[in-house]
Amino acid sequence: MDPSKRETNLKKAPKTMTKKETEEFQFVVYSTMTQQKEVFKPKIPGKVGMYVCGVTAYDFSHLGHARAAVAFDVLYRYLQHLGYEVTYVRNFTDVDDKIIRRANETGEDPLSLSDRYCKEYNVDMADLQCLSPTHEPRVSDHLEQIKDMITQIINKDFGYVVDGDVFFAVDKFPNYGKLSGQKLENNRAGERVAVDSRKRNPSDFALWKAAKPGEPSWDSPWGHGRPGWHIECSAMSAHYLSFKFDIHGGGLDLIFPHHENEIAQSCAACQESDVSYWMHNGHVTNNNEKMSKSLGNFFTIRQITERYHPLALRYFLISAHYRSPLNYSVVQLEGASEAVFYIYQTLKDCQDALLQLQEERPKDGKPARTTPDAQECISKLCSEFQAKMSDDLSTSLILTGAFLEALKLINNLLTMLKKKQQKQQRLSVIQSLTEVEKEVKKVLDVLGLQPPCSYAEVLLQLRDRALTRAGLVEDDVLRLISERVEVRRNKDFLKSDQMRADLQAKGIALMDVGTETIWRPCVPVQQELEVVPPGG
Repeated sequence: MDPSKRETNLKKAPKTMTKKETEEFQFVVYSTMTQQKEVFKPKIPGKVGMYVCGVTAYDFSHLGHARAAVAFDVLYRYLQHLGYEVTYVRNFTDVDDKIIRRANETGEDPLSLSDRYCKEYNVDMADLQCLSPTHEPRVSDHLEQIKDMITQIINKDFGYVVDGDVFFAVDKFPNYGKLSGQKLENNRAGERVAVDSRKRNPSDFALWKAAKPGEPSWDSPWGHGRPGWHIECSAMSAHYLSFKFDIHGGGLDLIFPHHENEIAQSCAACQESDVSYWMHNGHVTNNNEKMSKSLGNFFTIRQITERYHPLALRYFLISAHYRSPLNYSVVQLEGASEAVFYIYQTLKDCQDALLQLQEERPKDGKPARTTPDAQECISKLCSEFQAKMSDDLSTSLILTGAFLEALKLINNLLTMLKKKQQKQQRLSVIQSLTEVEKEVKKVLDVLGLQPPCSYAEVLLQLRDRALTRAGLVEDDVLRLISERVEVRRNKDFLKSDQMRADLQAKGIALMDVGTETIWRPCVPVQQELEVVPPGG
């Protein structure tokens, strides 16, 4: 992909709704705090502050990271579509135990290692069509804000110092557990936190960790050390969005203890701290078990996109509601790949036809009327898109129904153009094609599925990956097509059908169009149902 094209695409915001359109409906989101859907009302009219917990940068990011990024990218795009000015903050954790361990294994400087993986993450995000956040803060660049917040917490008697470590005293915060419903005694040490007998309460968590030999550290009022994991998000969200902002997001696994601890810290530092909506995306599962690096059952984004187009992966990720679990399977990825190929092939055919028909358009600038079918299709697509997106981002319901009907209508209109028609009727078909295409592209834009390159280019990329999965090159397919032509000429239709079936089993569909045979990717007919790793 041309880097300049990708950068342009990432900075482009979806087209916004008119004020009248925005006033005609209510956008509702599910709040983890209240465990119900609530009408979205920003603290400042017309503006939205959104903080989403990013990745700990010590390795290539996996499918679970991709799901979180895409889910909140759709939210970001939709808020912009509604006309809001959005300040979107997504952090990088670049100071952490896991980073230090990995750096010790590889012999790298921890900050250099995390910097490398921060950059790799952003490459993956660009491939997945995720718009760049307004700010992407890193822990190492915000030590002063973190130390200032810890100082406020200590001064208000919510924190205490032991041998250079600083802990948060959860007993001092009576509302602890209000987000997750967890009880204090359940806040046992997790994988990031070692059990420490010096704590007043076993549930107390680290705000600052005293320096250990060989670890990166910074000076502080409590001695050399580094931040605990939870404090970074409280400090950086307050720095960029203040203590009061609209949306805080992240994966379901962050509700407890990370987000619970964030609430405690932020409220301890500032009594008026308030986040209006806590939003969490569901896990990606593998054989119905959460996909994660700690369990070793994950696939990286790169492993997937080597074999499936990033837009097919994005389609797969939004094919289920963002709060629902999403089970990884090759079958679903194949289906997503076929779906996006159909979308882009339809739009390419439409674009090519309209380009050839430019001279037939009225010279006076007055467009012809759209057909009744097209008017109904556009109305249905617009109302369904608005209804489903405003209902807590129900993307899975948008990719079917009226959207597919619109694509089908485009193909029907293209077929009509090949038939003899009266001039006015033909102009009406051309206008209908133009208007339906425009609405389809609006939907794709908000969903992040509008490609950054031409439809011809993305179709070529989808074909290339289909060939990779089939273990073929295009010359192999063209040779088999040529051989099949000869077989058909000899009227050996049984063998001809078998050749077609053999290719279809590999995800290559042959289509006889008149005297010509063309090929396109398809879902392999004999696709194995069990979950297998890419390349497995």
